[in-house]
Amino acid sequence: MITVRYFAGARAAAGVAEETMPAGTSLVDLVTSLGERHGARLGAVLRSASFLVDGVAYRHHDRDRVLPEATVVDILPPFAGG
Repeated sequence: MITVRYFAGARAAAGVAEETMPAGTSLVDLVTSLGERHGARLGAVLRSASFLVDGVAYRHHDRDRVLPEATVVDILPPFAGG
């Protein structure tokens, strides 16, 4: 299983702090599934979010790789402030 953890606005949009998803998928496919599961509000957040996979930032070129079993994906929306 993949553990998905939501932070700040992503948590509010998803309506949950954490959930699990089946392993064997890429980050791109995972994000698509999460948007479909939780609706347009989370989908909008996901389009601009940053993703940490086991604590490592995943860049655009990494997002098609299959995520290993027991992975933790953190979803971080853009933060404002200073």
